[in-house]
Amino acid sequence: MASSRRPTYKPVRPGSRDKAQEPREATQPGVISASKSAPASPPAPQDSQRGKQVSGKQASGTKPSGKQPPKMQLPEQPDGGKAEPGNVLTFPEPKGKRLRRNVIVASCIIAALIAGLLLAAVYSPVLAVQTVAVSGTKLLKPAQVQAALKPLLGTPLPQVSDEDVNALLKPLVQIKSVTTQAHPPSVLVVQVHERVPVALVKRGKEYLLVDVDGVRLGATAAPESVKLPVIDGGAGTIGKDLFQATAAVLGALPANVLAKLSNASAKSVDAVELKLVDGQTIIWGNAGEKELKARVLEALLKVPADPANPVNIYDVSVPRHPVTR
Repeated sequence: MASSRRPTYKPVRPGSRDKAQEPREATQPGVISASKSAPASPPAPQDSQRGKQVSGKQASGTKPSGKQPPKMQLPEQPDGGKAEPGNVLTFPEPKGKRLRRNVIVASCIIAALIAGLLLAAVYSPVLAVQTVAVSGTKLLKPAQVQAALKPLLGTPLPQVSDEDVNALLKPLVQIKSVTTQAHPPSVLVVQVHERVPVALVKRGKEYLLVDVDGVRLGATAAPESVKLPVIDGGAGTIGKDLFQATAAVLGALPANVLAKLSNASAKSVDAVELKLVDGQTIIWGNAGEKELKARVLEALLKVPADPANPVNIYDVSVPRHPVTR
């Protein structure tokens, strides 16, 4: 059964009460206050802390002042703390992207090294031309070619081109073209391709050697020493067109047939005739199908001569139907 007794309070004298309350905060008379302290614990999420604050306020007998605005929650770090607002989570770089970057960097380094080596080779005095080796000359002497190429001495080999060599050799009309090769560290090899003389043209007491283009390649006073046919009158007498037609025919003949000719003439561009040293006549016709005509004539000249039926005329003007008589 509940007790009906009421608690009695012992009056306190003013003086003694003031002394007893000195170390404590002043409170209103007649009010009993109580407080409960929570045990220390590690930092907890925002929601739990807010709950504890609310419960603490309710336990202390005070009411919350009102609803507080929601606060942004920060992501927790692996060690239990909260990430700083300025931190950004980083992820490992993909392996393929890293590999591509490494390949690009390596390629750039290799390209830079190659470029440096090329520049060093192009401008290095170690690779300068000191010797010019000449081959393929018949009408000219190697010393003539070397003298014409003397300005190239001291030039780095990578800077020497066929165009430069051709420009220096242009005064030597006997040369049709050249090819060059660089033999490091200092040798330039020049292969000369000379024009081929196909006939002799009589001018006064001398005979001029000419090629199919009518270019004068040399001269001789003894035509018998040169096994080439003589073009009657030359370009100045028979006309340029007839001369070019005759020279084109002679240029198509192989060397062994050309050596058997004594002279060549042309009444027109369609009537070119050749004479053999044996007195036989070759009716060539025009300059068309000259390669086929040359092969047919070479085959006819290889046929053994028949003393009973000697051949005086070889007609190859229609090469598919040659005639001998």
